Amino acid sequence: MADATKHPPIISDLKSLFTLPKKSTVVVFAYGFMFAFILFTVFLAFNNPYPESSSPWFSNIFNSISSTSTTNTSVSTNGSQFSSVFSYFSPSSTPTNLDGSQNSSPELHNFQNKTQNQDVGKDKVGNFSPNKTMTESPKPQNQDLGGDKGGIFSPNKTQNQDLGGKDGDFKANQTESSAPKIVSGGQNFSGSGDKRIAETGTVTDLNSSLPKKQENGAISGVSVKKESEELVEKLMNCDLFHGEWIRDDSYPLYKPGSCSLVDEQFNCFLNGRPDKGFQQLKWKPRDCTLPRLDGSHMLELLRGKRLVFVGDSLNRNMWESLICILKNSVKDQTKVYEASGRHHFRSEASYSFIFKDYNCTVEFFVSPFLVQEWEVQNNGSNKETLRLDKIGTSADKYKSADVLIFNTGHWWTHPKTSQGRDYYQEGTHIYHELNVIEAFRKAVTTWARWVDANVNPSKTMVFFRGYSASHFKGGQWNSGGQCDHETEPIKNETFLAAYPPKMRVLEKVLKNMKTKVSFLNITRLTDYRKDAHPSLYRKQKYSVEEKQTPLKFQDCSHWCLPGVPDAWNELLYAEILVKEYEKQQKEHKR
Repeated sequence: MADATKHPPIISDLKSLFTLPKKSTVVVFAYGFMFAFILFTVFLAFNNPYPESSSPWFSNIFNSISSTSTTNTSVSTNGSQFSSVFSYFSPSSTPTNLDGSQNSSPELHNFQNKTQNQDVGKDKVGNFSPNKTMTESPKPQNQDLGGDKGGIFSPNKTQNQDLGGKDGDFKANQTESSAPKIVSGGQNFSGSGDKRIAETGTVTDLNSSLPKKQENGAISGVSVKKESEELVEKLMNCDLFHGEWIRDDSYPLYKPGSCSLVDEQFNCFLNGRPDKGFQQLKWKPRDCTLPRLDGSHMLELLRGKRLVFVGDSLNRNMWESLICILKNSVKDQTKVYEASGRHHFRSEASYSFIFKDYNCTVEFFVSPFLVQEWEVQNNGSNKETLRLDKIGTSADKYKSADVLIFNTGHWWTHPKTSQGRDYYQEGTHIYHELNVIEAFRKAVTTWARWVDANVNPSKTMVFFRGYSASHFKGGQWNSGGQCDHETEPIKNETFLAAYPPKMRVLEKVLKNMKTKVSFLNITRLTDYRKDAHPSLYRKQKYSVEEKQTPLKFQDCSHWCLPGVPDAWNELLYAEILVKEYEKQQKEHKR
């Protein structure tokens, strides 16, 4: 028994060997393991013998850090970029999709891939500035082509000041960033133009707005001016009215339903039209690219001036379109208002919208024939006539305007004018019967003589917009004509209508005028667009008769807004740019 007491059993010895360690020992072991793991990870990151198989996340981190540190304050222009890590955390570089109808807020429409091929630093508030300087040069107001007080060209200004803004400002003399990826919901009919999303949410065409990048990665004032001049010179040598409609998901120029000024007759969106594709087409001339209409720049061109539309309801269509585009570009929209406080634009003889910050007006005068509608006594009753020899009654009110856009056409197709019986008058003579083409020639000749005698061509730009095509099928506007089933434009030009004889008469009259009048020949380009009329969606509340036979009451002559008239205004904008350029060239030669 004594021996057993001196020598405990072997089982007891084994238990003492395998007792659990104390808690402090576990903690020390865990910290040691974590420290060893961190050291091993860092070793692999900096000394990876197989870089081609390494994690792209690691590679992006350290390659970007290395690139940034070696360039001191700017990133090399040869394929370098900011660290992709910043793309996860920086709001200004988060890629976003662009809704075709621009329903997303402007704050979300930031540049994608903003760090590609740039020579910019980043200041403390996240703005991109050249050479990381906190000094900020004055920024012009949202100008597409630069220029002071309406001028087109000015050194040291980027072509598209849509790139400016309070957040993420792009300064002049800065490297052009790479174009972002735009997610498109549709396909072009014949191709698509280059697009760029600006900081403000506006999408602009590369070819029309931004200067090219120089070899040293910077944009100088000289290069901006040169690119701007090249753009306008291309427009000067281009037939703007022969081309095609192409899909561009950055259109329309303003969000459908966002402009309260659009007349109910044109507001297809609020009237319930379900399809949206007709809003996302832009006009592309065959030999050049139209610059996107920059509303702020156009307002600069119009600063202190009057722009006046004169004509029928199709010119009202165009006028409302331009008001919406320009108002959409103004920061404080309470400073844009109709002079008499009107909100409906169908009952009065004239309307004037004031853009207070620019001291300019955009006006519309109702004059469907451009000559006077008249009344004569006939057997004790009044008889309506059309005075082919007298200009419209409101002419003296707009003759001194800085920009005039005339039109006439659709009212000449109405039964009274097209039949021409006991309706047309010259002096005291009323024609028992007169061919409508001859009556049209007499009327536009009266208008042309008035322009030559009353409009100062050195002060006033004069435009005449051509006939806008209608697309009634199965009847006319007053006999059940329809177009509600049309959702795609005409794609084969062989299906276009013949050029209207009245427009040939007009062209001849314009050619013989002393005053230079620019002809906005939109007849052909509108003929493609059988899909873009209000049709059934011309109003929200129908009369009892209209509800019984709704298909009989369609509008296939006017246009939905946003829509085709926006393209007319882009053509007008391009023509104004050309005229301003020609004016500057003449001044430089003096």
